[in-house]
Amino acid sequence: MQLQQAVDDFIVYLAAERAYSPHTVKAYRTDASALLNYAEDRGLASVENLNLEFLRDWLWKGSGEGLSKMTLARRSATARSFTAWLKRMGLVSTDPGIRLKSPKTDSTLPRVITEVQMRDLFDSLQLRVGGEDSPQAVRDLAIVEVLYATGIRVSELVGLNVSDVDLERRTMRVLGKGAKERVVPFGAPAATALLSMLEHSTGDMNAGSDSGSGTPRSGALFLGARGARLTTRAVYRVVADLLASLEGSGPSGPHVLRHTAATHLLDGGADLRIVQELLGHASMGTTQIYTHVSVERLRSSYAQAHPRA
Repeated sequence: MQLQQAVDDFIVYLAAERAYSPHTVKAYRTDASALLNYAEDRGLASVENLNLEFLRDWLWKGSGEGLSKMTLARRSATARSFTAWLKRMGLVSTDPGIRLKSPKTDSTLPRVITEVQMRDLFDSLQLRVGGEDSPQAVRDLAIVEVLYATGIRVSELVGLNVSDVDLERRTMRVLGKGAKERVVPFGAPAATALLSMLEHSTGDMNAGSDSGSGTPRSGALFLGARGARLTTRAVYRVVADLLASLEGSGPSGPHVLRHTAATHLLDGGADLRIVQELLGHASMGTTQIYTHVSVERLRSSYAQAHPRA
């Protein structure tokens, strides 16, 4: 089978059968395309030409081009998934990627916003809402409240519909990775912010509703300025602008609020398995990084406070 056709079929499989998110599928497509281009440069057109030495050479070339260890690790994972799929489909007799190892990535702790900083952040958002009283200011407050209250991913946030939210029970139905559905609770501040946003959703930000008719809005929960479903890029801009004013370095996107929510839950005594369920992690190992964050904060506080630290 031609390698180009195999790559195309593999991407369709990830989207249709594995139900991966568009963002995840895009990452796989990028890496698979890079592999395909490298094969074409070497005159290899068939899946039968793939072998372990070829895959290692591809990764080595990427290393020489200055790709980060994280990118190389992702490429390695893509190659292994692709060759394993080829073997399951009977397109190759042996899996050439089964012994392909990923480069060890540097161990870095995620950025976490302190509770004091989060209070300051919400205070500034409340001032914006009180000063402008605009649908966008009210919506931005609801976005941050929900991200911090639930720890959901930004892709899950923008995928929410009004019907997914139960304001009375303070829960929302979230569609996560692999089309796995879970129910996530949220607190009173997030509920208040959501209710206010829905009440302010008129005009351009109330697409799909009968403005002024008294009919509850349906469809997408979070809307952009023109009334369409809010995009992940727009949410990133909102959160990044807010976090830029806070002390500390590191990432400034919505995922920081996910890290922060998980860490604050654990600091408050939440069980690790409960946090795993809330975040929608398939593996406990993914959730355990937040225990490392808490230990690091404990060590930092000890060093600052103890006279013989």
